[in-house]
Amino acid sequence: MSTTTTQSGLARARRGLAPGGSGGGSVNRKSKLSGQTKRTFFWLLLPSIVLLILINGYPLIYAGVQATHDGSLIDTGNFVGVDNFATVLSSPAFWKAAQFTLWFTIVGVFGSWLVGLGLALLLRTKIPAGGTFKVLLLLPWVVPIVVSSTAWNWLVATPDSLIPSIFRNLGLGTPLFLADPHLAAVMVMVFKVWVSFPFMMMMISAALASVDTTVYEAASMDGASKWQQFTQITLPMIARSTYISWILMTIFCVNDFPTIYLLTGGGPVDATTSLVVLAYRSVFQDFQTGPGVAIAFLMTLTLVVVSVFLYRQIRKSSVE
Repeated sequence: MSTTTTQSGLARARRGLAPGGSGGGSVNRKSKLSGQTKRTFFWLLLPSIVLLILINGYPLIYAGVQATHDGSLIDTGNFVGVDNFATVLSSPAFWKAAQFTLWFTIVGVFGSWLVGLGLALLLRTKIPAGGTFKVLLLLPWVVPIVVSSTAWNWLVATPDSLIPSIFRNLGLGTPLFLADPHLAAVMVMVFKVWVSFPFMMMMISAALASVDTTVYEAASMDGASKWQQFTQITLPMIARSTYISWILMTIFCVNDFPTIYLLTGGGPVDATTSLVVLAYRSVFQDFQTGPGVAIAFLMTLTLVVVSVFLYRQIRKSSVE
């Protein structure tokens, strides 16, 4: 069967599940609300909007004041304008932390997504004790991070821990996973994937549950291979859920303090110091709130840019 025929079959299969498609999708009709109804909705929502502005606005304004002053936790200090931002952006420690945060986020987001996608596809098949297996896979996400980090420290922290002992018995030396800067960075990223993949697995499983299996049957009848079905049906159908999960996981990774601090404390030699750990040290250890809050503002700005980009991808992603 020709490639053109296969691609047209895949397109027909996707349209069968698309809103308004020829496969029986319902046509969305927009209902117009009267002016009175809109005003009623506005007055009903107004108290919640005001409350949200107060809850989020005051901390944001106060943080802006701290970022432009040279004070501490107990004293606002003198107004210095953007000097704190200039100090932060000219600091090698900031850029080192930013580089680690970038890699930590990339590995955390895409590593957990790939693992979650593979497990979600596996759980969609008929495997023995699938329900029990799924519950066990949720444990890394459900167990408190303090317990998980303690368990990982027990596994890798010292030369006599379980995993270094296994390496030593196999004649591969005794790796110091949390003492070597490069190994510590890798270990923190692997730990992040470990505690995050259940979230991705649940998001992808929910998206896959909405995909009708008949679309795959139609694609198979048109000669589509399993890989073609995966790339041209499965991935497009879960695209919106994927982008949403990427936005959320990006926010989780950039703002993740306990995963890093409980496992390595930001060491060794600042190899695993992320921006949020650096901000914490500046505020609560060095008692310099200005640079610490400035770091937090820069993190927030970066997250807003990334979130807006991914949100636009969500709006673009549709089954055609």
